[in-house]
Formats: sequence, structure tokens, C-alpha cells
Amino acid sequence: MPRLSRWQTQQRESNIELSEQNGVRALHLGSDMVQSAMRLTAPNDLELFYTQCMMGFLLFHPHPENILMIGLGGGSLVKFVYHRMPQIKISVIEISPQVVEIARSHFLLPLNSERLQVLVAEGGDYIAHHPASTDILMVDGFNGSNQVDTLCSQDFYNSACETLNKNGILVINLLSRDKNRDEHMHRIQNSFDGHVITFLTEIRGNQIVFAFKRGLGKIAWEELERRAEELESQLILPFPRFIEGLRKYGAHSNRYLEI
Repeated sequence: MPRLSRWQTQQRESNIELSEQNGVRALHLGSDMVQSAMRLTAPNDLELFYTQCMMGFLLFHPHPENILMIGLGGGSLVKFVYHRMPQIKISVIEISPQVVEIARSHFLLPLNSERLQVLVAEGGDYIAHHPASTDILMVDGFNGSNQVDTLCSQDFYNSACETLNKNGILVINLLSRDKNRDEHMHRIQNSFDGHVITFLTEIRGNQIVFAFKRGLGKIAWEELERRAEELESQLILPFPRFIEGLRKYGAHSNRYLEI
């Protein structure tokens, strides 16, 4: 994740740190890595590129009815979906009540409502008891600079597949420099029968993984580019850059993306 080189202000609450620089407020959990960021003049936008990339699932599932997120952080993805896509119901599982408190007090996370439920629970345990319950499962769970062990086991990825509806997609944020990254990818491939695509947001940075409960077969790049242009105009996110990332880092043909 990107780092802030100079901190102007800092607040400590247990292992939770807040910083602000150039109009951007950032959340740090146990390290100086930025877990979440919010531009004060645009609090509902996605400030970090990796969070923008996680919305790339819309290229393949443009009309989800519900999204389940594991790992709240400052609530950037929650707020974006909540304010920009009012047709979607959102559930968020966060293990730390302190993180939920900080997200509400410092990052403008909305209160629970009919459309939004933020629950304090352990993500792996939750999904193990909620099969076939969501269209999209987004996982962004880190403890300091490392991924939480319970959110990258084979059992977790198996449960993740089971908790998705028949056309569901698992979206995961990994770190390309994680020494266990290859093992994580192997487990994801096993759980999703190889229906997995991935790309780097930057060299030795975040790696975004999309795992599909059912294979989609071949999709023409021209069709994906058309979808990207439509989504970019609707949500003001750089979807064409997501396509470039998929073509650059994936082993795909010149004409098709095969999932």
C-alpha cells in the first residue's frame, strides 16, 4: 500500500494511528502502511488506486444486489458503494470495534441502516455460517503489513466460494511482495477451480484478485473495453486502466480474456 512520507499530525489509539497530509486523512493499523485514506474535500471518493481497482468486479458482474465486505478500515469502499450505488445492500464484517469507532468518528462512515450493516465479528467464522448469501465478497484484511492468517487459509477460501451466489465473485487485495503470496494464490485457485484472474496495481504493490464461482468462458477484449468506458462515465473510475492491468499481467490471448 502507498505510504505517506511526512506526517503532519498523528493520533494513537492502541495500534490504530491517524495521519493527515495535503488534505488526505489516513488510517494505519500497527505499521506506517496506509490501510485507508480519505480526501477531506471528497470523503466518498476512492482515494487509493488499489481500492478503485477492487471495483473492477463490475466489469463482470455489473448489477449485484448485495456486497459482503471483510475488513472495514476507514470504510472507503463502503462509502463509495453506499453513496454511488444506492440499489446495493452492503454488509461489513470487522473484527475490531475500535476500527468501527474510528471509521465513524474520523472517516464519516454512515450509521447502520436498512442498506448498510456493519457487524463486529471474525470474517472467516461469519462466512462459514452464511452460505449462498452474497453476490460479491470483498476481502481486505491486514494486521499491520501482513494479511490476517485466518483470512487466507484454504478453509477460508473454500468458505468464500460457498458464501457466494451462483454467479458470485470473490475480490481480494493481496500484496505482491508478501512471501506467502504464491501459496495464497494456489489456495484460491484450488477453491475456485482455476477461475481466477489477477493484476498488479503497481510493481511490488497491491495485487487484486478476482475469483469466480462459475467460469465465464471467453470474453472479447473489445467487449470489456466497451464495458469499461460505460462504467468510467457512470462512476468516474479508471476502468480502462483496469483492462490494461489485466492484459499486462495475465496470460491471455490478444482477442480474449478467458475465465
